[in-house]
Amino acid sequence: MKPAMETAAEENTEQSQERKVNSRAEMEIGRYHWMYPGSKNHQYHPVPTLGDRASPLSSPGCFECCIKCLGGVPYASLVATILCFSGVALFCGCGHVALAGTVAILEQHFSTNASDHALLSEVIQLMQYVIYGIASFFFLYGIILLAEGFYTTSAVKELHGEFKTTACGRCISGMFVFLTYVLGVAWLGVFGFSAVPVFMFYNIWSTCEVIKSPQTNGTAGVEQICVDIRQYGIIPWNAFPGKICGSALENICNTNEFYMSYHLFIVACAGAGATVIALLIYMMATTYNYAVLKFKSREDCCTKF
Repeated sequence: MKPAMETAAEENTEQSQERKVNSRAEMEIGRYHWMYPGSKNHQYHPVPTLGDRASPLSSPGCFECCIKCLGGVPYASLVATILCFSGVALFCGCGHVALAGTVAILEQHFSTNASDHALLSEVIQLMQYVIYGIASFFFLYGIILLAEGFYTTSAVKELHGEFKTTACGRCISGMFVFLTYVLGVAWLGVFGFSAVPVFMFYNIWSTCEVIKSPQTNGTAGVEQICVDIRQYGIIPWNAFPGKICGSALENICNTNEFYMSYHLFIVACAGAGATVIALLIYMMATTYNYAVLKFKSREDCCTKF
């Protein structure tokens, strides 16, 4: 019993000492308020200890933030956007100049009467205006698809807090998927159509190479080698002269208009092919993101990709 009584006595002594310290502190504060009446409204804030301060190591560093930001970049959409911009720029720029060169060649050599190729000139002028519209449309559409890729990629990877999606967002993603499929099919037709002038110029160029070959050069058979541009259907059959043979055809192949138009049509065709590949990448990226968004929006979803 004696140790218990001693322990109780020690506890009572410590409590009395704490009371004395508290009462002494209150007396000092009251004396301070009596001497300085204006200090009664002053609020005392506790001094933070070292344990309350946030450690610099606990906050995310620059490297972690950069990794998180890079994780939200839609690399497929980014590559497709760069490829789409490059392809559309090549197709529109080179195609515009090549069409102007083609009109100049037809007017100077194959159709000297303006009324014979008047319809063709109007069609080519209309196509040049369409090229301006295509360039503007795909510039905006590529930016919109890239922004949509950033949104869906961040939503799929849940980079910004709790995953949330709405029916409107899924509807917009589905609309982009459908529109991208339609544009992909349309650009397949544009790619095939852009190969037609390449084929035509290649036939003319190969005919000129036959004329320049040592086997036929300087012989009487050279004048029998001809190219009839009317067979391609771009000018009517009553156009004059419509057909060029021999040395006159060789002179056409040596002009700058023919050389530039031929190679620009090749580059324009390559640009159309690059745009088709970009739209295919867009289709795969948008379809995958839409499928994941649709899957995660289900209430019974319990699996994460």
